[in-house]
Amino acid sequence: MSTGGLATLLSIQPHPFRGLQTIGTVFYILNLVLFVALCTILSIRFTKYPSTFLASLKHEREGLFFGPFWLSIATIVTGTQRFVVLAFEEETATREWLTTSIAVAFWCYTVCTFLVAVGQYSYLFVGGLKYRVDKFMPSWLLPIFPIMLSGTIAAVIASDQPLPSRYPILFAGLACKGLGFSVCFIFYAHYLGRLMSTGLPNREHRTAMFIAAGPPSFLALAILGMANAIPLEADLFPYSEVTFYSGSVIRTIALMLAIPLWMLALWFFSIAVVAVALSPPKLFHLGWWGMVFPNTGLCIATIKIGEALNVEGFLYAGNVMTVLLVVMWGFTLVMNVRAVVVRDIMYPGMDEDVAD
Repeated sequence: MSTGGLATLLSIQPHPFRGLQTIGTVFYILNLVLFVALCTILSIRFTKYPSTFLASLKHEREGLFFGPFWLSIATIVTGTQRFVVLAFEEETATREWLTTSIAVAFWCYTVCTFLVAVGQYSYLFVGGLKYRVDKFMPSWLLPIFPIMLSGTIAAVIASDQPLPSRYPILFAGLACKGLGFSVCFIFYAHYLGRLMSTGLPNREHRTAMFIAAGPPSFLALAILGMANAIPLEADLFPYSEVTFYSGSVIRTIALMLAIPLWMLALWFFSIAVVAVALSPPKLFHLGWWGMVFPNTGLCIATIKIGEALNVEGFLYAGNVMTVLLVVMWGFTLVMNVRAVVVRDIMYPGMDEDVAD
């Protein structure tokens, strides 16, 4: 999902250079290859050892990482829009077919992730697992993340959809974003309460603190993207005497909401940076990827706000953040491979299903 997030991020850079689109395409293809390879490996594992599938989903920590599977699918959908659909000329048969296919993929993803959000949290509530508030970690948000990314997909694909199908997608995207962020906002109270009462998490899991920057970041970029998909001259309530809900007014409201959300994300990001800097982890954990994917949302939100305000400082800040994220992606990938080689992960007693 981090690789796919970078692909989307590279596709919207405000100061592109020759070859940037090619680099983004490479990341998009690499994301597909990694997704297929990992799904194949996991399928072999679960086929050979059937009991491990449910054991993985039911585990108090490892089960939370089922959400990122769907996040990976979300990045594939957005990447397909950026690098495949837009590669064809408008009003061609292939472009129309791909546009319809992307809309179908959006609705299938939305339905599936809503069922995941309901099903996984229902199991966490009634399945006998006990999560102590004084041990709260942002990874508890992962089951609600996939449905929230429906709004991000809507923001990316809506402007290319015909109006009859565009507005339902925007409505569903906004509803899903509202659901996801509302749940995350409730959890934030537990998160801050835990930090105030018991202090920072174990150093080995502080990288997961970057996950907290994700929800406000992705909400900010999504409401801006969805607002921009509404035509300026559009009247959303043509049978009403109220003319307030025009496309231009909606875009202004979206920008006013996005700026404080961006600031909230920046604050969570800064808290995580300080926490990791005070005591860096010594062993690799899957939470390290939290230093990449959630921060792609913060970077994209920075760029989108800069475009809306026409402020070059924001746009160049987005460029710098992109470079840093690519470096962090490379560093995390190397450390992930190293951890497998030296048996820090994917080895008995060293995985996410083992308590520290």
